[in-house]
Amino acid sequence: MIISKTPFRISFFGGGTDYPEYFRRHSGAVLGTAIDKFCYVSATRLYSKLFDYTIRLAYRQVECVPDLDSIQHAPFRECLRTAGITGGIEVDYMAELPSSTGLGTSSSFVVGVLNTLGAVRGELVHPLDLAYRAIDLERNVLNEAVGCQDQTLAAMGGFNLVEFHEVDDIRVHRLNLSPQRLAEFNAHLLLIYTGIRRRASEVAAKQIKKIDRNVAHLAQMRKLVDEGYSLLTGGGSLAGFGQMLHDAWTLKHQLDAGVSNRQINEMYETGLANGAWGGKLLGAGGGGFLLFFAPPERQAALRLALADFEEIPISINAAGTRIIHAESSGFANTDRVEIEAPAIQRAA
Repeated sequence: MIISKTPFRISFFGGGTDYPEYFRRHSGAVLGTAIDKFCYVSATRLYSKLFDYTIRLAYRQVECVPDLDSIQHAPFRECLRTAGITGGIEVDYMAELPSSTGLGTSSSFVVGVLNTLGAVRGELVHPLDLAYRAIDLERNVLNEAVGCQDQTLAAMGGFNLVEFHEVDDIRVHRLNLSPQRLAEFNAHLLLIYTGIRRRASEVAAKQIKKIDRNVAHLAQMRKLVDEGYSLLTGGGSLAGFGQMLHDAWTLKHQLDAGVSNRQINEMYETGLANGAWGGKLLGAGGGGFLLFFAPPERQAALRLALADFEEIPISINAAGTRIIHAESSGFANTDRVEIEAPAIQRAA
């Protein structure tokens, strides 16, 4: 059995500038981090001649199918096709948090599956190349309206400033923070679930269509990336970081009416009234998790005010995707698994 472990992510600034539709013409960057909430993908040899199917997939549902084209779960199907694996395998997916909540779970899924299937083939793939493969698959094979930050943070891990120059030219800059600074920053984060799930690509597709009219707002959001990086690495007051998050919240609201709604706005205002310096709705918007930034001494009041909503404790700067178990399972000789040469199409 081969098992991979892949983190989810939160981003603080720059969301929306990681779409190629924007950064190919302008400067794109995000400030974000992998967090200690993960998805796990396992792959096991399936002796398909003993069964009436050649592929078994387990996620929220279970699929037992005779061939690739019979798989209903499109990301699973196309990950297998990209890896060139056409049968003789069982792949299982497990996650600590649900999808459609603004944590980049869909991209973490793709990164984790590709990493696992690469290990099945005996490949060692650089994390950034793994991110490129995931971006290509999501955008050009699955035709999803996604950006490029989620795959990068899932693959690379860490707390980073990520610059986007081209779809295959992404530059990751680690934040060089002391353990004390990281711990201080982490202590200011509260992650609260709104209870609203939404399909991120649908929200994102609307925002992509409005990029031209939102260029000025996106440029301001991109500027906050550099300001946030300078504040954190320069030892500036974290109260200033909270104010930047509030500024970013205001800017994001101007991208599209679907970014937020009445319930989310009320939750956010409750947070500000009970000690938060700022915060943001994670992901494309429309639901999912609200991230508040508040000094530790004010957090008890904030938690009490939002007691009807679930809080998820998190730690930042988690490691990127990795293989955590690789016990011999019949994959040692790749000719025992039905494999074809993978065909990965690079974005133009």
